[in-house]
Amino acid sequence: MTDLFDRAVAEQKYSAKDIEVLEGLEPVRRRPGMYIGGTDDNALHHLAAEILDNAMDEAVAGFASTIEMHLATGNMLMVRDNGRGIPVDPHPKFRDRSALEVILTTLHSGGKFAGKAYATSGGLHGVGSSVVNALSSRLEIEVAREKTLWKQEYERGKPMTKLVNAGPIQNRRGTTIRFIPDTQIFGDKLSFSPARLYRLCRSKAYLFRGVRIRWSVDPALLKDTDETPAEAELHFPGGLRDSLSDELGNAAKLVGALWSGEAILPASPDGTAQGKVEWACAWLEDGDSSLQSYCNTVPTPQGGTHEAGFRAALLKGLRAFGEQRANRRAGQITIEDVQGALAAKLSLFIRDPQFQGQTKEKLTNQEATRLTEASLRDRFDHFLTGDPANADQLLAFIIERAEERIRRKELKDTPRKSATRRLRLPGKLTDCTRDTAEGTEIFLVEGDSAGGSAKQARNRETQAVLPLRGKILNVASASADKLRQNQELKDLIEALGCGVGERFNRAALRYGRVIIMTDADVDGAHIASLLMTFFYRELPELIRHGHLYLAQPPLYRLTQGGKSIYAMDDAAREQILKRDFKAGSKVEISRFKGLGEMPPAMLKDTTMDPKKRTLLRVVAAAEDRIATATMVESLMGRKPELRFQFIQDNANSVTDIDI
Repeated sequence: MTDLFDRAVAEQKYSAKDIEVLEGLEPVRRRPGMYIGGTDDNALHHLAAEILDNAMDEAVAGFASTIEMHLATGNMLMVRDNGRGIPVDPHPKFRDRSALEVILTTLHSGGKFAGKAYATSGGLHGVGSSVVNALSSRLEIEVAREKTLWKQEYERGKPMTKLVNAGPIQNRRGTTIRFIPDTQIFGDKLSFSPARLYRLCRSKAYLFRGVRIRWSVDPALLKDTDETPAEAELHFPGGLRDSLSDELGNAAKLVGALWSGEAILPASPDGTAQGKVEWACAWLEDGDSSLQSYCNTVPTPQGGTHEAGFRAALLKGLRAFGEQRANRRAGQITIEDVQGALAAKLSLFIRDPQFQGQTKEKLTNQEATRLTEASLRDRFDHFLTGDPANADQLLAFIIERAEERIRRKELKDTPRKSATRRLRLPGKLTDCTRDTAEGTEIFLVEGDSAGGSAKQARNRETQAVLPLRGKILNVASASADKLRQNQELKDLIEALGCGVGERFNRAALRYGRVIIMTDADVDGAHIASLLMTFFYRELPELIRHGHLYLAQPPLYRLTQGGKSIYAMDDAAREQILKRDFKAGSKVEISRFKGLGEMPPAMLKDTTMDPKKRTLLRVVAAAEDRIATATMVESLMGRKPELRFQFIQDNANSVTDIDI
């Protein structure tokens, strides 16, 4: 066996000639995925981004003001800038080739490594132009420098002509590149998308306020349903603020105005300028969170260290504002709470950025976190303290998210009841006998006395009764801990069976109607207000789907002989006296002190019998949810001065005071 193995090894012909050395741009064509992430549609458009990034670097450096992009038939893309133009003189290391040819045919070549030609740039790996050249079936380049036009042509990364002096040229400078992606690499089915290229140009124009990007496409490439313009000049003096405003449209914002701005980054210890940062953000009433970040105009979809600094500035700023407002609950805020419903854009310009991979999807410079946070923190503090009313509303919203997160965690940590175990219901609940929620209702009543009358008056098949002890907790002013510890609310949540907050499951709701039934007096109205606040804050979907109602028990019974009529309030009592009884005749007027003192038969006849009763459905104004939330916070929240202000503003509308 050993001899056979030795003979097999000896027969293997493995020598120096088997070692293959890939020169020039051949590694790019063999393994394009290492340089542009693959050969799919995203990789194809990455080529366009690389060339546009080079033109943008000239603009950001202050040498170009205009960039043109044109998509022509035949999948040819042209990008032109009016910058300095790529150098065309012989390269000192490769004297037989111009600097332009070295850049287009040699990996890791360019003017961005030493940081002298560009203070901040997006193309720092020195492979962008050469990779595009390698993966193009044809590339043509024109350079206008010092009133002279130079031209050269390439095929699949190799020069087909020498650099040619095309003669003098006036009123033009910069670099023009036309290229056609190679079908040998990308196949013959992939082609540039006009809509995607237009969005790319638009985003670059937003990212640098000083540039104008002229977009055009051959009309034959546009479909009838395509909304992409054939020509457009893109220039946005408002930068990221314009971009975010355009995307959000009329979306309702928790804080009315966008928070946006730009700042110079703190200088390095030796006094060297580090760059700048620009941002725009808004918290939305509804919608998913989004944070789009860029470094030196290059998108960073996987985020990175600049996003970490941005988040830290927001989190620390809101916690500090909460401490300033003596709100102890602000300490429980996390970045998860802050970023919920946040729509933001962040753009960093920095020297020597380090990206993860050639596709530059993530920034890795550690100092970017510190620089971004330091630049934004003070400005965010000023934004909050400059508009305390809106800042308070934002803080309340984020604290609410934090408490909901804590509540979800606690519910998740609680072992789920087995489906085979008997459902445990609150001890005071008198349930109905029907198994399904359809046609059933639960009455929430104040105290055992009212509960006793309601239990006798109910329809046992369809009506359940849950007595609550006195005035429940005001959830608008209580902490999350107090809410979780409150036994009355725990019993109520357990009786409904549908969960609260984001864990609300309408299908699990055990009753078709939830009816608040309190005494027809001021105390009863207060209890009803507390219950409605609870449902609005903790089970808003229950209100939205029309499950919450208010019972309308009478306050008075008017009797004359064998005739009895019930009145809901003082105004109704006077109207009934004038309308239904003879003037001057004696009418016995009884005022109910509470539901507990009302005979069960009378309670059923006036308030609980579906054929005779009146119910009011509780709704929340969908057209102005911010106004509704503000009203609830003003009347039921932690700040008594807001209630006092409401009383002052509405005192003149009071006509009768019951003392």
